This record gives sequence, C-alpha cells and structure tokens, in this order.
Amino acid sequence: MNLQCSQCGATLQIDDNFCEECGAQVTVPTFSPQMHKDDSLDWNIDSRDQCEKCGADATEIDEEGFCTQCGFRREPRKLDHFEVMISPKLAACCDRGLRHHHNQDFVACAEVDDGKAYVMVVCDGVSSAQLAELASKAVAETTCRALVEGVNDELAKGVNNQRDIIRESIEIAKQAVCTIPYTKTNLHNDPPSTTIVAAVVMNGVARIVSMGDSRAYWISPSGSLLLTEDDSWFNEVVKLGKMSEIEARKSPYAHAITSWIGADAENNHPSPFEFNIPGTGYLLLCSDGLWNYVPEPSQMEILVKQYLHLDTGTMARSLVEYARACGGHDNITVAVLSL
Repeated sequence: MNLQCSQCGATLQIDDNFCEECGAQVTVPTFSPQMHKDDSLDWNIDSRDQCEKCGADATEIDEEGFCTQCGFRREPRKLDHFEVMISPKLAACCDRGLRHHHNQDFVACAEVDDGKAYVMVVCDGVSSAQLAELASKAVAETTCRALVEGVNDELAKGVNNQRDIIRESIEIAKQAVCTIPYTKTNLHNDPPSTTIVAAVVMNGVARIVSMGDSRAYWISPSGSLLLTEDDSWFNEVVKLGKMSEIEARKSPYAHAITSWIGADAENNHPSPFEFNIPGTGYLLLCSDGLWNYVPEPSQMEILVKQYLHLDTGTMARSLVEYARACGGHDNITVAVLSL
C-alpha cells in the first residue's frame, strides 16, 4: 500500500524519512490504510445494522440483537454462527461475536480422496470495504473449490506441485471478488476485500499462504509455532525501526493491514511456503477475532491444550466461545485439523 506525504501528497515508501518532492520530514505514516475489523473506526455501519422496527442507529442494538429504544429483536442471520464438520479430524466454527452486527468472516474446508489431503481456508472481510461479508465468502469458497480441484488433479497424475496450485487458486479468488458489484460513495468505501489464510495438507507437508492478519499455528505436545507473519503496518514500522513496539501499538494504524485480496490490491502476490509436519498435533487457522486475545504462540498453545480431550468440532466451538467470553469484539473464525 502506498503512503502519501501530508504536505504535498507525493507517494512515499514506508522507509522514507523525507519526502523527495517537497523535503518534508516523514515522522508518522499519513496514509489512510485498509483497516481490519477490530479497530476503533466503525466505518461499516449501514442501514442493515439499524433497528428494523424503529430505525434506531446500530449503536442502539445490544449484543443479543435487542433495540434499546423499542425492544425489537433482530432475528439472527444464517451466517451469524455456523459450524463445519468435515470429518473427525477436520472441523471449523465461525461466529459474529458480540460487538459487530453481522459476520464478515467466512471459512471453507474439505477432505480430498478419503483423507489423502485436506484443505482449509479462513477469510476475514475488511471492514473499511463495502460488502466485506460477500468478499470473505466468495474468496473462501472459490479458493477452497480451486484447491480441491487442483489436488484431485495432482493425485490423478501422481505429481506434487501444490505451490502452483495455491498461486492459481488465489488468482481465481481475486477474479471472483473483483466481480462483486459495488458503488463508491465516500473515501472509506473501498471495493470488497478480505484477508485470507489457506492451507493444503498432504503427504506430511502443509503448504500455506496468507494475506493480511489471519493466522496459521502449529500446536503439538512438544510446543507451538506461529507459521504465518501478519501483513500489517505494525510489523513493517517495527521491523524498519521507525517505531518501537510500544509506540506502534498506540498508533491508530496499529491494526492496519498491508496485504489483502480485492480489486484495489494491485501488487499483492503472496508466496506459499511449506511446513513439514513434525509429528502429531493440530494445524489451526484463525481470524484475529481469536488471536487478539492470545497473540503469542505460547498463549495459544496453553489455550488449545485445555481442549485436547475434545473432538475437533467441539474444540473449534470452544475456542470461539473463549473469544466471546473475552468480549467478542470482532468476528471469530477457527478451523482445526488434527494430525
């Protein structure tokens, strides 16, 4: 994402200290970033969030769906909470949470050829964008379907080129999200867009790709690993030494993402990577609605290990319930594969 000089509007690079056009010092990035859903700027309130009876603003709707002005209760939407049970080894849960009035997360999973391979996709629609819930659904379903078709083709041919399959699937998903019609009405109504984290697991190897701040973890009896790195403003300015972690966390851009899938993501080309599965354990994909409450891998490990006695479906649901109990400030999605 490009940054702009606050004085002359010239394009800046994130590591620039001075504007090359006007010489102004660059102290704090001044761009209006693609914000993730758990920020303080609630740009996504629209008529769908208002009370259907009296028209009260979305802020008057409580966490249970009741209007505090007239008492009318909004009926839960189909996608406010849904669960996916693919097999005893693979399951997922997706939930609206307690603070948002509709669910902009989506998850799609599949088992291929009786367990020879597994596909997992978690998407978190970008709140500053229009129709974020359609973007996450379109990308998750399209990516999952393309990955399954690609893996089936590889199994039939006896080849293994999953990195290309993942890249091709992401390109197909980009095309799908770009077909969603939208009308730009103000500066913050960006085209439909979403984060993604996806994994294909086959022959003891997980091939993973991510764009944005949805994450993949490996949790096992011997420890835990965060497998992905957030594409975020926070990570970039800290890495470049522009700010300390403490300073960056205080910024209004702390949760801004720098990579996503959408019509305005011109140069976002993710690089799939491989993780050799070291033994028994769990591959866990989730949106920030969960990991914001347990950001460190060691914290996620402690949390997940409380549920090791449960099946994957109950584990995924329990992790969602944990996030809701912590406040449920964002939509929450968890996909779990037992290996």
